[in-house]
Amino acid sequence: MKNNKNAISGAKKAGLTRRNILRHAGLASTAALITACDNGSQTTATGAPAIIGKKRKLKMVTSWPKNFPGTGTGAERFAKRIEELFDGNVTVKVYAAGELVGALECFDAVSQGKADMYHAAEYYWQGKSSAFNFFAAVPMGMTASELTSWIRFGGGQELWDELSAQFNIKPFLGGNTGTQMGGWFQKNINTIEDFQGLRIRMPGLGGEVMKRVGATPVTKQGGEIFQALSQGNIDATEWIGPWNDLAFGFHTIVKNYYYPGIHEPGTGLSIGLNKDIWEDFSSHEKSIFTAATMSENDMTYADFNAHNARALTSLIDEHGVQLKRFSDDILKTLAEVSATVLADTASADPFSKKVFDSFSDARSSSMKWGAIAEQAFMNARSLVAK
Repeated sequence: MKNNKNAISGAKKAGLTRRNILRHAGLASTAALITACDNGSQTTATGAPAIIGKKRKLKMVTSWPKNFPGTGTGAERFAKRIEELFDGNVTVKVYAAGELVGALECFDAVSQGKADMYHAAEYYWQGKSSAFNFFAAVPMGMTASELTSWIRFGGGQELWDELSAQFNIKPFLGGNTGTQMGGWFQKNINTIEDFQGLRIRMPGLGGEVMKRVGATPVTKQGGEIFQALSQGNIDATEWIGPWNDLAFGFHTIVKNYYYPGIHEPGTGLSIGLNKDIWEDFSSHEKSIFTAATMSENDMTYADFNAHNARALTSLIDEHGVQLKRFSDDILKTLAEVSATVLADTASADPFSKKVFDSFSDARSSSMKWGAIAEQAFMNARSLVAK
């Protein structure tokens, strides 16, 4: 509190208008944290570090429909935060999927310098390397908190940096959707045999799991799913969760809504910055940018958790959606097939194996701790709380 008072006092002395004093004071605590990581930065009269650097106009391409809840709005929020933290010296123009490049073309655009950064999910780039899957989501993989722990403190970021550097990109976690739903199905799924012949929209390694149990996986960007489902071109689809599914209106076509989504237990969203720009940043600018991505990662996850709970209630109570759980037998089979898919993915090349080993060690450690921590607590809480 004392730091904010000093910031306000200093701002008055510096001649700032009253309208801007609180905004500068609000940034002071973040700026002070950044300064601790950047001892060489200069400071202003307020005691906050000066934002000294080039004026930059950055283009951010995304894999999401414009202003789409959680993903699209998260990208817009991140862009605004960058502009505020850089005090206007950096501006960010956000492009929705299809406005500058296609949803699945963001990686190449940033790699080649046609755009400056992207907001997407790394499994979209699995054609470049199978290892990218592990930095977004894999079947029976890690939850949001487990993934973040591996990236930040388990060696995941270093591996991700090494992988993306081959394509001239510096990667960051920039959000998480949390555990996703199993999806919308035209027919009941009572046994594993019910997947036979099913045309289901599911990307990444989850799609490979579906293929191995007899379904036909289809990759479609978000904006194409509703039409494909309504016209009968697909029989089932997963997207993200109740918040986004409600917004897309899947419930107007299908009423069977299954859980849990074993294919994406905690999907990391990513921000990829052109590496030439990253290396042109000063250490101070790098600290600011990194702090902004970490903040957005936490904000997006909280956003999804809050809105998914409300949207699920709406789908069931207001729209007659039938919430159904995959049977234990189905889940066990999907888990066994998932293990095989991950092992095959790891064998694709030495680097994928290296990432898989690190990921697996982190998942195992998280599961052991989680069993006696959050999982045990939630089991206990469910005995009395509703």
